[in-house]
Amino acid sequence: MALIVQKYGGTSVGTVERIQEVAKKVIQYRQQGHDIVVVVSAMSGETNRLLNLAKDINQDPRGRELDVLLSTGEQVTIALLSMALMQAGMTAQSYTGPQIKILTDDAFNKARIIKIDETKIRSDIEAGKVVVVAGFQGCDEQGNITTLGRGGSDTTAVALAAALKADECQIYTDVDGVYTTDPRVVPEARRLDRITFEEMLEMASLGAKVLQIRSVEFASKYNVPLRVLSSFTEGGGTLITSEETNMEQALISGIAFNRDEAKLTIDGVPDQPGVAHKILGPIAAQHIEVDMIIQNTGHDATTDFTFTVHRNDYLAAQKILQNIATELNARKVTGDDHIAKISVVGVGMRSHAGIASNMFEALARENINISMISTSEIKISVVVDEKYLELGVRALHKAFNLEQGY
Repeated sequence: MALIVQKYGGTSVGTVERIQEVAKKVIQYRQQGHDIVVVVSAMSGETNRLLNLAKDINQDPRGRELDVLLSTGEQVTIALLSMALMQAGMTAQSYTGPQIKILTDDAFNKARIIKIDETKIRSDIEAGKVVVVAGFQGCDEQGNITTLGRGGSDTTAVALAAALKADECQIYTDVDGVYTTDPRVVPEARRLDRITFEEMLEMASLGAKVLQIRSVEFASKYNVPLRVLSSFTEGGGTLITSEETNMEQALISGIAFNRDEAKLTIDGVPDQPGVAHKILGPIAAQHIEVDMIIQNTGHDATTDFTFTVHRNDYLAAQKILQNIATELNARKVTGDDHIAKISVVGVGMRSHAGIASNMFEALARENINISMISTSEIKISVVVDEKYLELGVRALHKAFNLEQGY
């Protein structure tokens, strides 16, 4: 017998019929002898509906009241799922985040979990009940309802699994696992049986949309085995776990990509200490995140400085950079908002040389020019022209034989 925390996203509980199917799946696990805690999201589209209602009244609603409103979406789902379980003869108990004391800070709309009082849940499990918990929400020390931001239900599930020392946290979604890359770009993409926390964090941060980064960080910190499964098809999904338990590791586990990139360059700034801060300080002051950075030193005591930002921030960053160029007496500012980032990810890079060389060779064969390169211990990222994104991903997937496994 295992203690399993299961999380079902909005599409998994999008209709009454889907909720009844979730109830059947939960009952199957109970019949196998497992203790089950279920975390659910709001029914698909419900959070957006509530947001639109709020904005119809106030374009900039107070964070506290918005959280009171948004938390009702999950409250509907926990009640309906508990009803479905009881209708099928299973004893169930539903709880909102505040009811089981998921304590968070007071950052409304983007709160972070501080601690969880699992006493009620443990008591119900011992009584043979299925516990159904609202994801995405908690309360602060003053008793105010808070929400955890987009994807917060994943974080709730992992946090509960950590608090309960669960054997596994299962994330049910509309895909059947983590793939070597997006199957819509590479039809031969293969579902991974397992991947490390570190690799999943890189994949998520680099554009893979399967899991929220915060939930993977939480799972890694508390060593909670995560499994991504489909609510709609049967299968073993993908297990995300620590590197120590991932004995036979491929050189490359996957290829992530991001279309939402833009590049800015300021040419001819003085090559002197502090120039990087003078450029990036004002950018950071406007809460614009910078990703990749390259600095090239010239022969005339000047340097060229290039960095990437999210495409949505391109125009704002460009305007700031024009002002900086005037202050620093730089030659010019140029930019490109039609670029993309492609990354190969794998813990196998730590012990194998030649990954970068193979990557660059594969792109060169397709005449794809690389404008920027960034590396870490387990990933290599390159910036290319956006029109070559899909060709580049397919070329790298083939070059590293990712369709064949290991």
